[in-house]
Amino acid sequence: MRVSVRLFAGLRERAGTDRLEIELPDDARVADVLAAMASTPVGALRDRECVVAVNREYAAADAPVSAGDEVALVPPVSGGSPIHVRVTGEPLDLAALAAAVRDPRAGGVVLFEGVTRDVPELDYEAYAEMAQERIEAIAREELERHGLCAAAVEHRTGTVPLSEPSVIVAASAPHRGEAFAGVREIIDRVKAEAPIWKKEIEGGDERWVRGTRPR
Repeated sequence: MRVSVRLFAGLRERAGTDRLEIELPDDARVADVLAAMASTPVGALRDRECVVAVNREYAAADAPVSAGDEVALVPPVSGGSPIHVRVTGEPLDLAALAAAVRDPRAGGVVLFEGVTRDVPELDYEAYAEMAQERIEAIAREELERHGLCAAAVEHRTGTVPLSEPSVIVAASAPHRGEAFAGVREIIDRVKAEAPIWKKEIEGGDERWVRGTRPR
């Protein structure tokens, strides 16, 4: 079947046109659209260079494509990387993370703030370089899994007083369901997989909080 693909921004300039016609099998998937670009003026597409929208909805690689569908290649939108991750000893700023995931495609922005409770303070220690890379990988995987527009995670190290945030996760998505699901999955995986440990401090007592073996 023959499918028309709309192009924007850098992809449009690369092809010298805002629309290309490509041939696809009758049982085509989004992955076939991306593969077909290699034989067009757009050329082979690098990983995460763009996403595909089908009928004005972002589509996963295995989503079907039919004759008559409106198909578009969407490069990253203005505003920078869709992933923001930071492991830091500085206090965390909820408003800054909300701003980091704002996106013109997003109809929902969800934030989770994990705060110190019950004890006067917690002390966090991290294998910071590995934690940064692991959290980035988690955020990117969940961004793709849930069709998020953007995701941001910041985790604090050092002493975090009562009621102050130790971790913030933010995500934006076209619809609220995806944003809620993405944030939930990111924080659950960060807690289970990132090499970060916490110690409860109360009076003269200190106790490392028992965790789980990383997956």
